[in-house]
Amino acid sequence: GAFQKKGHRARVLSPEEAKKLAKDQVLVSEFKQLKLEKEAQKNWDLFYKRNSTNFFKDRHWTTREFQELKACREFADQKLTILEAGCGVGNCLFPLLEEDLNIFAYACDFSPRAVEYVKKNALHSIERCKVFQCDLTKDDLLDNIPADSVDVVTLIFVLSAIHPDKMHLVLRNIYKVLKPGKCVLFRDYGLYDHAMLRFKSGSKLGENFYVRQDGTRSFFFTEEFLSQLFKAEGYEQVVNEYVQRETVNRKEDLRVPRVFLQGKFQKP
Repeated sequence: GAFQKKGHRARVLSPEEAKKLAKDQVLVSEFKQLKLEKEAQKNWDLFYKRNSTNFFKDRHWTTREFQELKACREFADQKLTILEAGCGVGNCLFPLLEEDLNIFAYACDFSPRAVEYVKKNALHSIERCKVFQCDLTKDDLLDNIPADSVDVVTLIFVLSAIHPDKMHLVLRNIYKVLKPGKCVLFRDYGLYDHAMLRFKSGSKLGENFYVRQDGTRSFFFTEEFLSQLFKAEGYEQVVNEYVQRETVNRKEDLRVPRVFLQGKFQKP
């Protein structure tokens, strides 16, 4: 079970949590940070090699959370073109294609192995989606997608895996293929999410930025940071709020605070 609330106030830490975070100020060495940046693609590829398509659950909540996938249509059954930036193995892509037959999707991922898994999925069809490998920080999306042609871009648990200094490059890249007046739908880890509090000391790369044991990285967003990031690249903010959930594991009697940031940003 879980309960959920949305709003503009960040989660308040317990005294124990605040103490733990205050204590953990030592950053990973610059040498190791450069190595992690260089090996980012390899580390995500290995992640998918180890976990295959089993790690993430299919995201059937997407259309519930993002009514815009329906609302951006001007008439019923209008064909929509979407881009799933950072599609992983298709946990968001395939439920959407199944649920909505009037969608054509572009989908790309950093990991060549993830892209292969998407192409091997029984639901993959070249009539309904074009899937390609892409480093969103440097590979031009215009090589695969016409300019100003996409109705909706989903950016779901993707930006957090990218170095904060390069996040603006992703938004700039996406801007080129999005139609004027259309939106990026964003969801990712928020400040003080349970995952942020579980990092052991020696995992910190920078403010709200950490490395997991497998070498993949995770950034935890504040509402202010996200707002500035999108506005600096010319987007208008429509929605930007924390989603706080408490996930309850009844078997182990555990209550886990999850915090996400959810947003909608429009190209003028």
